[in-house]
Amino acid sequence: MKIAANAATLLLAMAFLVQPAVAEGDAEAGEKLGYTCLGCHGIEGYRNAYPSYRVPKLGGQKAGYLVIALKGYRSGERSHPTMQAQATSMSDQEIEDVAAYLASLGGDTVASGGSEAPPLEAAAACAACHGQNGISMNAAWPTLAGQYESYLKHALDQYRSGARKNAIMAAQAAIIAEEDVALLARYYANLNGLETTKVD
Repeated sequence: MKIAANAATLLLAMAFLVQPAVAEGDAEAGEKLGYTCLGCHGIEGYRNAYPSYRVPKLGGQKAGYLVIALKGYRSGERSHPTMQAQATSMSDQEIEDVAAYLASLGGDTVASGGSEAPPLEAAAACAACHGQNGISMNAAWPTLAGQYESYLKHALDQYRSGARKNAIMAAQAAIIAEEDVALLARYYANLNGLETTKVD
């Protein structure tokens, strides 16, 4: 327990040193570009073909984090052919505009407890950045509450294998026991938070 608390404190300190600027996008301008995103992210339960996992929910996600994710796909730090093709065609301003648009589609949900308590040592490190309730207070860090279980597991597996590059997450994912990966994914998926992006 003490090890987890020390890891969480170190992680929080490191994260404050590497915080990027908050997104300054124009949601109205981003609507024209971001509408194509709904072809996958706007369908409840839509699945990636291979490997098989549910396409992540974006409704309620932080704009700052969406900017980081899109730039990660553009630079190759994140690996997904469709997402890389989309992000490569966008300028920095277009990425910020799309992120602002997608973030504007989510409701203001407040997370509540899940049906299963996470393993305490594994969750302590997560909570330092992603919040006790799975909703991050920092725009640069993703909300986990309500995200699809299979996507959360896929993301952790990518950090563990090095397929998704992020020094902080790679270090954290490496110390999570294999059996705790599934428990954490299930726990955060059962919290109220993110939703499938939809337009009226």
